Amino acid sequence: MLSNLKSKSTWPVAALLLSLLLLLSACGQKAANNDANTAGNTASDNAQSEERVITHSMGETPIKGTPLRVVVLTNEGTEALLALGVKPVGAVKSWTGDPWYEHIKSQMEGVEVVGEESQPNIELIASLKPDLILGNKLRQEKVYDQLKAIAPTVFSETLRGAWQDNFMLYADALGKKAEGEKIIADYDNRTVDFKSKAGDKLNAKVSVVRFMAGKTRIYLGDTFTGLAFSKLGITRPDSQLNYKDTFVEEITKERLPEVDADKLFYFTYETGDGKGTAMEEEMMKDPLWQSLAVVKNKQAYRVSDAIWNTSGGVISANLMLDELAKIYDVK
Repeated sequence: MLSNLKSKSTWPVAALLLSLLLLLSACGQKAANNDANTAGNTASDNAQSEERVITHSMGETPIKGTPLRVVVLTNEGTEALLALGVKPVGAVKSWTGDPWYEHIKSQMEGVEVVGEESQPNIELIASLKPDLILGNKLRQEKVYDQLKAIAPTVFSETLRGAWQDNFMLYADALGKKAEGEKIIADYDNRTVDFKSKAGDKLNAKVSVVRFMAGKTRIYLGDTFTGLAFSKLGITRPDSQLNYKDTFVEEITKERLPEVDADKLFYFTYETGDGKGTAMEEEMMKDPLWQSLAVVKNKQAYRVSDAIWNTSGGVISANLMLDELAKIYDVK
């Protein structure tokens, strides 16, 4: 009888002990999971709060995490952001277009216009609550202190032919250095491929002409086209090698013979008042223009001012290469 009682009393005790062990194990696992989640969240938080220092034309700027609300104050910077998959919350107006260049218009829907490169709207920029502002010393040095009081601000040094250096600065500021390096490498590889396929076709001397309100300019090496041509091995006529400036040479109608070449690319800066177009028409109707060998040989090509010069960014660089491939019949 006693033996049976002991046996019956042992089972509830064993069951109780087993339940306690299972409960303790579950609690331990939950605690371990919580610790793991906490560690993961901490790592994520650290990544978001990780600070890096960007050295740029105005000094050094610390930036935490990945900027999400970016305001960009140059046309080439706008193209850099779009190429890197970042849609700005605010951007300066394209030099031509309403308000954006046609080739980026579809990607800029909903972006706030924050003035022009030469005169950004500081109050409007502040109202957008950016966590990063990208600009340029040549354009906005005078308002740098106002901008950096709003958000971390990074300035490139200059414009003209320096778009690749500027692009990598912007990519670094955005925390997208690796993506930026790939985009530049892809473009450079395209130029190498173009050069290889074009071969002797690139021996042709090339002129670049821009018509503006009251002005006609020959564009030289220190320009957007100049950088592209340098990479491709495209050279200028001998008559253009001794100009004092490496940016542009402004010419009168009497100097039109200086633009003669094997190929000529021309574009017109038209803001809507008709003055740029008027200058183009005046020059092209002139007997000196019509007597140029390049014109007689039908090797003068009208191209987009926005893509070939004004926008000055990575998207345009690739579009220009597309157009050159058609003109040079490179496949």
